[in-house]
Amino acid sequence: MRIAEVTRNTNETKIRVRVNLDGTGHAVLDTGIGFFDHMLDQVARHGLIDLEIHCEGDLHIDGHHTVEDVGITLGQAIAQAVGDKKGLTRYGHSYVPLDEALSRVVVDFSGRPGLQMHIPFTAGMIGQLDTQLVYEFFQGFVNHALVSLHVDNLKGVNAHHQCETAFKAFGRALRMALTLDPRSAGVIPSTKGSL
Repeated sequence: MRIAEVTRNTNETKIRVRVNLDGTGHAVLDTGIGFFDHMLDQVARHGLIDLEIHCEGDLHIDGHHTVEDVGITLGQAIAQAVGDKKGLTRYGHSYVPLDEALSRVVVDFSGRPGLQMHIPFTAGMIGQLDTQLVYEFFQGFVNHALVSLHVDNLKGVNAHHQCETAFKAFGRALRMALTLDPRSAGVIPSTKGSL
């Protein structure tokens, strides 16, 4: 079973994340930021990842530490659940539309962290979520999941749609990359022999 649970406690946040990479998309989310929970739910449902996240953050300051630290902890949990990466598809990609918006996400479980993100948000806030923090979430995730990630909003006028298409595409790309390929069972998907 590709399941992991990670707890991360700092002076700014107290976080527990549990993932099941072979789940059904069930999510139990409580970060204190409603729209962020909505985005994480998209990742679970479209990634078919069972996801539990509980965070007590210093929201009296702002959402920065909560969003970034959830990205860090989720990255740690997924890295732990992936294990040695034998049989992993490794690469995943997805295009997701929502009305006028269209986003593309490509991920590589390469063992090397790297983020390229381009979302020209048309609003600074979506509900309680500062749109600048979307980058911080993905940066925290890639640094600790050890993945290369490209997130691009190709079209969009409504900031909610821009963000939602990116998170849905992220979930779909994860689902593809994390799928076990029976044709390469027991094999690390790299000519190097390690990831």
